Amino acid sequence: MYEFAALSAEAVGCLRVVPRSSLTRANKILKSSARGAMKLSPAMLALLATSFGLSAQQPVPPVSTPSSATPAITPAQLRPPAQGTTLQPDASGLYTIRRYASLVVLDVVVQDAKGNIVTDLKRNDFHVTEAKEDQTILNFEETGSHLPDVSAAAINSTQDLDKTAPRAPVNIILLDEFNTRFEDMAFARYSLKKFLEKQPDKLTTPTMLLSVSLEKFTVLHDYTQNKQDLIDSLDHHFVAYPWQTHQFAWIAERYGTAFSTLMRVAEATQGHPGHKNMIWIGRGFPPFNFQNVPIDAQNRVNSLVQQCVNMLRDARITLYTIDPAGLQVNNTYGSAAEFNDPFGGNYQFAKLATATGGKALYGRNDVDAEIGTTVRDGASFYTLTYRPGNTSLDPQKFRKIRITLDRPGLVATTREGYYLQGGPAPVNPQNPSRRLAFDLISAADSTMVYDAVPISVLPSPTDPDSFTVRIDAKGLVWTFATDIEKRHADLVMMVTTFDKKGKELKRSAHSMKITAPDGVPPTGRIEIGTQLPAKIEHDTKAVRVRFVVRVSQTGRIGTADLTLPGKP
Repeated sequence: MYEFAALSAEAVGCLRVVPRSSLTRANKILKSSARGAMKLSPAMLALLATSFGLSAQQPVPPVSTPSSATPAITPAQLRPPAQGTTLQPDASGLYTIRRYASLVVLDVVVQDAKGNIVTDLKRNDFHVTEAKEDQTILNFEETGSHLPDVSAAAINSTQDLDKTAPRAPVNIILLDEFNTRFEDMAFARYSLKKFLEKQPDKLTTPTMLLSVSLEKFTVLHDYTQNKQDLIDSLDHHFVAYPWQTHQFAWIAERYGTAFSTLMRVAEATQGHPGHKNMIWIGRGFPPFNFQNVPIDAQNRVNSLVQQCVNMLRDARITLYTIDPAGLQVNNTYGSAAEFNDPFGGNYQFAKLATATGGKALYGRNDVDAEIGTTVRDGASFYTLTYRPGNTSLDPQKFRKIRITLDRPGLVATTREGYYLQGGPAPVNPQNPSRRLAFDLISAADSTMVYDAVPISVLPSPTDPDSFTVRIDAKGLVWTFATDIEKRHADLVMMVTTFDKKGKELKRSAHSMKITAPDGVPPTGRIEIGTQLPAKIEHDTKAVRVRFVVRVSQTGRIGTADLTLPGKP
């Protein structure tokens, strides 16, 4: 059974707060107030932090990744039973209280004193502490454990990846065209092409190529192992001219673009459980000195930074940043950057990289070699898994992770730690949060495949404007039954149509409550999928429709695109 709740007019207005361009930018108020400003005001910083509905109190998906042996469970299920809940005995009349604890997954790169990758270590060589307490390593995987079979068919899409190599490591190469000068981006493209031309025709690691400007988020090529396809996509891409890099008034939008891009990639790739090596070629953040900004505004941006890092870790993304400007005399980037490092002021991209276990590379002219270093690291990591022994620590306290090795002279690099996080906020159809708006519209405007919720779409054989959306069982999370309510799953579905030029024509969003069929157990994991009807408003200009499904209990998103019948 379904219960539909169309988002109200006010809700649709909220969804339109985030601009419809393929890049989720800071809104027009921010843009107009920023122009001509001599310094970034507290109000602008606050708007930057709230443009995406993020604040210190806004919850995000949990940091850790559950093992395949542990049933997926929402934070709501970890709380004491609500009033009216009836505990159910098993067949023998016994009551069982289950305690669920997530696993922490660490991807670790080990190097010797000369910077060479070390690949012959064993489980007993590693020792992990979290919050200064020793942890027991439950699972250990050697380097290269899940690289695709070289003799298998080539991977050329996200669907191929999820089907044939669901745990394979991947590379995501992103060209930053909004904070990087035009001439430096030309050198970055030259260096990337130079690197690719040296690779075998069939790449070892599936690779995706993206570009981002202030106006557009572009998927130049989905995951592929075909080297030539990536080169061709690069050759046919016209670089945006980032004139805003010379305008101080655009700093807030450039910061917002960097954060939204990282979050968008994290959400889109969360469904692939394998490790992701994100190679960001460009400056990342604009230069700005936050020392004279009020503490409240700094705290807002700090919160945004932390949540962004958490999302990257949730998706198993290691961030590497490469500055294509090369060697410079005074390590500056424009007249306003003399007091900053290459990656922008107090909130350097370098900090985001190291927090996720990556590196910041700059000050060298052999950018193609730096790209090669990041690709090498992405295929040479060990994976360690443990269950935190102490869950009673203050959830607001940073749980620092440290890895030591028995063999002297080696350096292990992984993520720095994490904060315990709650689950997604409940969905209010009358007043959806800005975070919900950001999630849905980012997914709707993008051409990236979001695979965290497996969905497929079938057109109606009789009505060209009607469809059936199928949601796979493993994408849904069902609540426990109570005395007053059956088990159910909650989700939001957005349907968007586009014309032949990719311009959005119409979007609609509904929140839905799906009741589980009779006879299912009142608690525990159930594997039940569902089918939902969907109908679009008829429009002769529409050539493509995109379906976005967000599961409310997890915040995870799935997408599906369909070319309309009779359209090219």
